[in-house]
Amino acid sequence: MTVGSTSAVRPRNRRQLIVEAAGRLFSERGYHAASMEEIAARVGITAAALYRHFPNKYALFAECAHAMADRLVAALDELPPQADPAEVFAALVRVTVAHRASGGVYRWEARYLHREDRRLLRAKFAHVVGRVAEAVRREHPLPKEQLRVVAALGAIGSLTMHHTSIAQRRVEELLVDCALRVTGTDPAGAAGSGPSVELPALPVPRSRRGEILAAAVPLFARDGFAAVTNGQIARAVGLAPSALYRHYPGKVDILAAACLQAAGLLAQAVDRSLHEVAGPCEAVRALAATYVAYSFEHTALTSVAEAEFAGLPADLQRPLVQAQREHIAVWEQQLRLSRPELDPRQARVLVHAGFGVVVEAGRSLRWRDGPEARAAVTALVVGALGL
Repeated sequence: MTVGSTSAVRPRNRRQLIVEAAGRLFSERGYHAASMEEIAARVGITAAALYRHFPNKYALFAECAHAMADRLVAALDELPPQADPAEVFAALVRVTVAHRASGGVYRWEARYLHREDRRLLRAKFAHVVGRVAEAVRREHPLPKEQLRVVAALGAIGSLTMHHTSIAQRRVEELLVDCALRVTGTDPAGAAGSGPSVELPALPVPRSRRGEILAAAVPLFARDGFAAVTNGQIARAVGLAPSALYRHYPGKVDILAAACLQAAGLLAQAVDRSLHEVAGPCEAVRALAATYVAYSFEHTALTSVAEAEFAGLPADLQRPLVQAQREHIAVWEQQLRLSRPELDPRQARVLVHAGFGVVVEAGRSLRWRDGPEARAAVTALVVGALGL
């Protein structure tokens, strides 16, 4: 560049900067809501310059989804073959912390990947699981190895799904210890040992509005909110698409109603679970068993609420954010009473780690419900929390 020139020097890592910015935006807003123009603006380039690196939004999205898996694989491949579980988890936690804002894309948005990209992503995560399992097997040769490893990875990955501010060293130590406890838990020995859970049932649809909501949730869960049309929802309840507007202003309002229904059911379940508990440790175990039962029994509803929340407008998100904060506050209070050495931020990180255990363990079990599955996952959550 000549002296006095105002032209900017293109950074050599621009493609990496684009992927990081896109990953953050996809995590915040969802794949369909994010635009190439917004991504370009975050990087400080024009949309035309962005298209020189990626031909379309899908190509950029696919690279973002693969980026975290590639980083995890690379971190593990750098370790010696005989690395112990603590070293393995520390490597994975460091990558997760470093890419916290963009690393969660694969958890919910990966369903929008094309079949071949999904296959490749599954293969990469299978490599990660296998590598972790080798280390865990040497130290904890317990039953249900795959489930324990996947649950531990869910605890680590949970950091990408919330915004709790905590010092890097503290969160790394917290999550490594958490993952070690999960893999050291014997879920096979938990059958019949957990508290009994009585969940509130889904309300029976007694109006057109209720019928529309009940029909839309499984469609959203199967295909993703953006892919479902008003026509599909209307056909499921025997209405003309235009008739939906007499009951909901738009499709997004159906989604908001589904998220509110999920939050309401969970709040009722928590109230029931804490009735007549003897102390904080029992309360935490009751909360864990209730959250597991709720997740297995209302899988479609909970997956929609968790996966599609980011796509809601801010005004529709507010009551849901408040409900989530109230729910986490209950866990945080009881966990800190059970473990007084934890400060509020540490407790919050562990609560989210427990949620991550449920998500990934449930997926590993394909959400096949039953007393044994619920007891096993509950034991892993309790292990994650350090009781």
